[in-house]
Amino acid sequence: MTVSGATLRNRVILPPMCQYMVTARDGVPGPWHLAHLGARAAGGFGMVVAEATSVVPEGRISDQDTGLWNDVQRDAWAPIADFVRSQGAVPAVQLAHAGSKAATWPAHPGYPDGGIPLDEGGWETVSPSGIPAVSSVGPTRELTSAEIEDTITAFAAAARRADEAGFDAVQIHGAHGYLIHQFLSPVTNRRTDEWGGSFENRTRFVRRVTEAVRAVWPAEKVLGIRLSGSDWLEDSWGEQDTVTLVRELAGLGLDWVDVSSGGIGDTYQGPQGPAYQVPLAAAVRAGTADIALGSGQGMQENPGHDAGARRLFVSAVGAITDPELAESVLAEGRADAVDIGRAALVHPNWPVEAAESLGDARYRELMAPAYHRGSWGRTSTPVRQQAAAEPVGAGAAG
Repeated sequence: MTVSGATLRNRVILPPMCQYMVTARDGVPGPWHLAHLGARAAGGFGMVVAEATSVVPEGRISDQDTGLWNDVQRDAWAPIADFVRSQGAVPAVQLAHAGSKAATWPAHPGYPDGGIPLDEGGWETVSPSGIPAVSSVGPTRELTSAEIEDTITAFAAAARRADEAGFDAVQIHGAHGYLIHQFLSPVTNRRTDEWGGSFENRTRFVRRVTEAVRAVWPAEKVLGIRLSGSDWLEDSWGEQDTVTLVRELAGLGLDWVDVSSGGIGDTYQGPQGPAYQVPLAAAVRAGTADIALGSGQGMQENPGHDAGARRLFVSAVGAITDPELAESVLAEGRADAVDIGRAALVHPNWPVEAAESLGDARYRELMAPAYHRGSWGRTSTPVRQQAAAEPVGAGAAG
């Protein structure tokens, strides 16, 4: 399938997952990132998205996050993007600013929760209104209008570096209670100027970021965004808000939207269980189906039938671990692709194993040549230890 100018070999995406492995604390990716992302590319994923990569130092979730605020980082990302591409996957990176949820301890065993104290390497965080997205991060300072403009510029500069590093897709992080989401939600945005209040004002920041990134990002490369489809809170950001925003972003050149949820508030109050966020992706897909996109934008609806019919590419995420469940999401038209995140941390070859368990002989095509002997004599797969099922539709590898 083709999204903008990028061809994905299947509909399985490795979503961005923070690794907290920049031990030099300088935002420069290293061998771990090459090994982590490279293994999933070799494991058959159609697109591999690098973790939340900050556009400014103070936007990092932790002090061990990656960045794209300077050229040293750009040059370190280049061989990683190149290797991911060499293994057949589309290399992508998520551009992020954590806002009030920055300067937290790495989510590794042995570290405490919450913010890093200033005298232990932490820093002052910023936000739309000086309201923390969660109480555990501590106090935060309201951004000035000039600082907001500087942050928009920083997103564009990071996108330019991502292009120079060889990434074929960027995903703007607008979810999970980080800075863009903090502007969207009335829970964390209490501003009374042009950046807060009405829906138009609260969405101004993400629209400006999208415009700035699109202006420097090549037209043939994929421009995406991750959004929280709902805060799952009263009088907050919700499903219809998301649909309305995505429709507006489509007019600014967006190709792809990845629909997650939550991230604001101390207690998650949304649904749980397998594929619990898929209904949000389905709502966005249905709510944008009538938008006529420009030539080369989004994905082609019916390749070989109507070359002019294009629409937004919508991916779903959230507790999708079983191959049959993933296949049903795609076959039923609830999303155009599925993100396999935490399951891929322990199953880097998830797409290969899923295709095999669904009875799709093309799983061998996804295997790295050096690993083909691993298919000899296989009777079951780690992803699902039972008899292979009949393939449904095009299969998760289709």
